[in-house]
Amino acid sequence: MGQKEKLIQRLLSMPADFSFEEAVRLLEYLGCSLQNKGKTSGSRVMFFHKEKGIKIILHKPHGRKMLLAYQVKQIIDLLNQEGLL
Repeated sequence: MGQKEKLIQRLLSMPADFSFEEAVRLLEYLGCSLQNKGKTSGSRVMFFHKEKGIKIILHKPHGRKMLLAYQVKQIIDLLNQEGLL
């Protein structure tokens, strides 16, 4: 099992310690590219999947590295809906 598959399995298990960096890595593995406006873009970052035309907007966590449970659920739901998982 490769890194991509391991990250997908980890995401689907809804861990309480899924980090923002892991989300970025997974979305990039799935073909999304990070679209932000540089250092002044604030805490919101957008991932864009060119082939499917989907946008995923996440907030960078402040003061912690882990995503909140609702963010993990939103990522799972959107990726399932778009057929990326």
